[in-house]
Amino acid sequence: MTSVEMRANELFSRNGFITSGKWQIPLIEKQNMDLSDIQLISYSDIRTNDNEINRRKGVHFFIDDYRFEGIYRNPEKSLARLSQYRFLLTPDYSTYADMNYWRQLESVAHSRWVGAYWQDQGQVVVPTISWSTPESFEFCFDGIEEGAIVAIGMIGCKRSKGEFMIGYNEMLSRINPEAIICFGTPFPEMQGRIIDIDYLKSRKVVR
Repeated sequence: MTSVEMRANELFSRNGFITSGKWQIPLIEKQNMDLSDIQLISYSDIRTNDNEINRRKGVHFFIDDYRFEGIYRNPEKSLARLSQYRFLLTPDYSTYADMNYWRQLESVAHSRWVGAYWQDQGQVVVPTISWSTPESFEFCFDGIEEGAIVAIGMIGCKRSKGEFMIGYNEMLSRINPEAIICFGTPFPEMQGRIIDIDYLKSRKVVR
């Protein structure tokens, strides 16, 4: 492949979608979704030609990054398996506070790009949001339309409740989400339309 062909390859430039914010992060558009019966299945538990019960669930990525790193590098490879499920949460690439900000920004951008790609392929997508310190607010809420349904994970947040709530309230202010799919037990102080998902129940997969 020549350098000109490489630059024209969307999987190299990643510039095929509408963007938002200072860093031109791909935009995940707001989508309507029935919120009356939200269930999740872990990406690590999905199967090719899954059964009808599991296909009625949404796929989450609140697992170790190494399990889904290939989704950004080769998005077409996993699409056939993922497309059978009701909806998809975007990959929860890590934004740890001890990461340099360029790495956190990269994680956010990769997650949004994957979500925009899935939407372009006709999937129902819910953006997963994560943040670290207030400095990350410059980019961690970009690429999401106001009033969208979003998802957050609570694993490990109890150790830093104060910092988590600062970011959570900032998310409410900036995005004003229609609903928040909360993976894990929410704090009593959390405002908004919260749909809490029991972590253990999400791992009870019907086979």
